[in-house]
Amino acid sequence: MGMPGLPERGDKTTRLEAFVDAAFAFALTLLAIAGDHIPTSGEELWSALRGLPAYAASFLLIVRFWSGHAEWSRRYGLDDAASRRLSLLLVFLVLVFVYPMRIVFAVLFASLSNGFFPANFAMTSFRDVSLLFLTFGVAFGSLGAVMALLYRHAWRERDRLGLDARERIELRMAWLQWALIPAVALVSILLALAIPATRDSASGWLLGLPGFIYFTLNLATPVVRRATRRQLALLPREA
Repeated sequence: MGMPGLPERGDKTTRLEAFVDAAFAFALTLLAIAGDHIPTSGEELWSALRGLPAYAASFLLIVRFWSGHAEWSRRYGLDDAASRRLSLLLVFLVLVFVYPMRIVFAVLFASLSNGFFPANFAMTSFRDVSLLFLTFGVAFGSLGAVMALLYRHAWRERDRLGLDARERIELRMAWLQWALIPAVALVSILLALAIPATRDSASGWLLGLPGFIYFTLNLATPVVRRATRRQLALLPREA
C-alpha cells in the first residue's frame, strides 16, 4: 500500500511515531513468547518449530499494519489530537488481539496440515469455528478501520498539507484499500453469524466461507491500483 515517488512530510520521527513503533515491537515480542517456554528437550523443540507457520502469518499481519502506519506518518507528518487518538487506538487493538490472532492462524494451519502443525487450542464443538471467525473478523476489521480513519483524517487535512493532484489520487487509493478490510471483515462476521455451526454445514464448504471471503481482498487490490493508474494517466503533465 505504499506510494512510491511521493514527498515525505514526516521527515522527523515524532514521539507518537516512536511510541507506536515501540508498541508494535512489544506486540511482536508477546506474539513470540506468550504462553511459551524455552524447550528443554528435542521433542519440545520440534513442537515449537512446528508452530512457526502460525507465528509467521501473525507476524506478517501485524507488520502490515505497522508498515501502513509508518507510511502514513512519513507521507503526511500529522501529529495532532485526532492522529494521536487513532494511533493509540491502533496500538490498543494490536495488543488486545495479538494472541487471539495467533490462535486463529494456529487452528488454520493445524486444520490444513491434518494436525501436523499444533493448534494448542481445543476445539470442543463446531461453534468454536464460528467463534474463531468472529474473533478474527473483529480484530482484522477494527485494525483496518482505524487505518482507514487515519487516511481519511489525512484527506480532511489535504488542503493544509498542500497535497497536489497526484498525491490526492494516491491518498484516495490508500484510503480505499484500507477501507476494504473492515468491509470484507463485516461480511465475514455476518456469514459466521448466519451459517449454522452444525455437523451438516461442517461437512461442506459453508462453515469455512467466512474465511474464504478474505481472499476477495487479493482480487480487489489490483482493481483499485489499476483504476488509480488510469486516473494518474489523465493528469496534465505539469500536475
